[in-house]
Amino acid sequence: MREADNDEIDLRCPQIVADNAAMGLRLRGIFGRGGTEVAVARATELKNRDKLSPSTIQRMVSYFARHEADKKGRNFGSEENPSAGYIAWLLWGGDEGRSWALELRQKIGNAPD
Repeated sequence: MREADNDEIDLRCPQIVADNAAMGLRLRGIFGRGGTEVAVARATELKNRDKLSPSTIQRMVSYFARHEADKKGRNFGSEENPSAGYIAWLLWGGDEGRSWALELRQKIGNAPD
């Protein structure tokens, strides 16, 4: 793992990312849709602010790249009747999760777990 200015890189998400994941879990529980079991596991890790592996960060970056188009779907962003894509997006940390994962990916490069 590369280190910026010899500082240790924190692989725990910011609180806002944890909050987004928790909201995704809550909405999934209410509406019974959105995300796979992998997304639920990721949301649980994010909600708990667990230390993630570099490969998990890469999977987050990949998820957001594949699902950017979901943001154009009907009811994306609605909490009253959220789309499955919106719930899944939140499970992975939402917009802040995407930004955090991209930034972290730049710092860690291709570091092994």
